[in-house]
Amino acid sequence: MDSSVGGPLLWPADEVWPVCDDAGAHEPYNLTTPAALHRRREILAAAEARGRLPGGDFLTVEERAELDAADALNLDDLIEDPIPLVPVAQLYRHDIPDYAGPDGTDLLQVLWCPVDHSDRHYSPRVFLQWRDSSTVGPLLVAPPEPSVISDMYLPIPCVVHPEQVREYQYADLLPDDLCERIDAWDDDEDESRPHYQSDLSLAPGWKVGGYANWSLTDPYPMDCAACGTTMTLIFTAGSGDWNGMHCSWRPSEEDPTASPDIVGVQIGRCYSLYTFQCPESFDHPPATAMQ
Repeated sequence: MDSSVGGPLLWPADEVWPVCDDAGAHEPYNLTTPAALHRRREILAAAEARGRLPGGDFLTVEERAELDAADALNLDDLIEDPIPLVPVAQLYRHDIPDYAGPDGTDLLQVLWCPVDHSDRHYSPRVFLQWRDSSTVGPLLVAPPEPSVISDMYLPIPCVVHPEQVREYQYADLLPDDLCERIDAWDDDEDESRPHYQSDLSLAPGWKVGGYANWSLTDPYPMDCAACGTTMTLIFTAGSGDWNGMHCSWRPSEEDPTASPDIVGVQIGRCYSLYTFQCPESFDHPPATAMQ
């Protein structure tokens, strides 16, 4: 019943749980099983909590052997089968100021296929589901679990504490004269001054709405495959909630030494996965960009 990342979802018991049957696009990278990944996280958390062992090792012999056995699993054939989706986020209208959905809905649910897709620039395939939460009756208690996942795409379940911030467009998409003024301002030799792109305009991490950071490839068109309309950013999954230890976007209540990797998801080489939606119709398929 909460806005959350990683589930569980408010899913009707009489509604079929979605699967990805796009087997031809599934790629066999970083494959594991949900059980093996949960166990890996348990082992690493316990090791982190206890500190180094006598002799300086981080893991016991038994723990290392268990992790090595999991790494040796051959799971490539499993990506040929339909893969049940995993919950990524569910967001209630009353929690999210920038919620955008069909009239009569108050809940956005984001799911993805938890393996790399060759037709998605080797990132997950994202699915969006809007619903009216007041009409949901008996709930699906135990959704089907995928037999194989990438170890980068299974979020750690957690509730969310949304904070609304103001963002500004990626600099290269601004008018030329304004972009030149910003570049000159950023080139100032005062190293204590914040920078437009990293500190002032585009928040990193998980967010709804706002703008995409195109610093990996430079901007390219995100047009609806169904009607050609320019799409708008609706949801972002990040590899961390902020960038580094001294990021201006780190929430003030967070311990300065805390890790920004709260959700346990990694997009590419610590990028973000941007999901775009067609403003003409919520029935048109979403599109994604990894940046």
